[in-house]
Amino acid sequence: MENLKQILREKDHPGIQFVKYSLSGGLAFIADITVFYLLAVFVFPALTQTDVFAQLLNLEIDPISEQLRLRNFWIGKSMSFFAANVVAYTLNVLFVFKGGKHKMHHEIALFLAVSFAAFLLGTWSGDVLIRFFGAQTTVSNFTAMFSAALINYAGRKFFIFHG
Repeated sequence: MENLKQILREKDHPGIQFVKYSLSGGLAFIADITVFYLLAVFVFPALTQTDVFAQLLNLEIDPISEQLRLRNFWIGKSMSFFAANVVAYTLNVLFVFKGGKHKMHHEIALFLAVSFAAFLLGTWSGDVLIRFFGAQTTVSNFTAMFSAALINYAGRKFFIFHG
């Protein structure tokens, strides 16, 4: 138990830091996909009948226009972005990176700015996949999250926190 506490407090070792960042990111990912798919299924329809997620859960999906699907994709991604960032910031500060490089309000603003830039670039990549290639919402969503994760790690490690 003491070893676990020591690992959770360790913020200097790059290997431990990367593992904790990955686990924290995994929890933020779970928050993101949970919020996104709850919205995409029940509130802002964004799936098609052929979508991997819809097929996996054997969901009956009513047809919607591509324009509505694209609009709802952005709405769902925006709301899931907020949920994921609350989780990510909290876990990053508590377990992954050393704060204090900036004043707390600057740190939060920078965290959100990097996250927002990553969100826009990632969601734009998903938009392009839907708009020009007719990609499934799930493929577009995971492409957006993967792109954002790479940008977020670099921004958080090198610009926001004491790496």
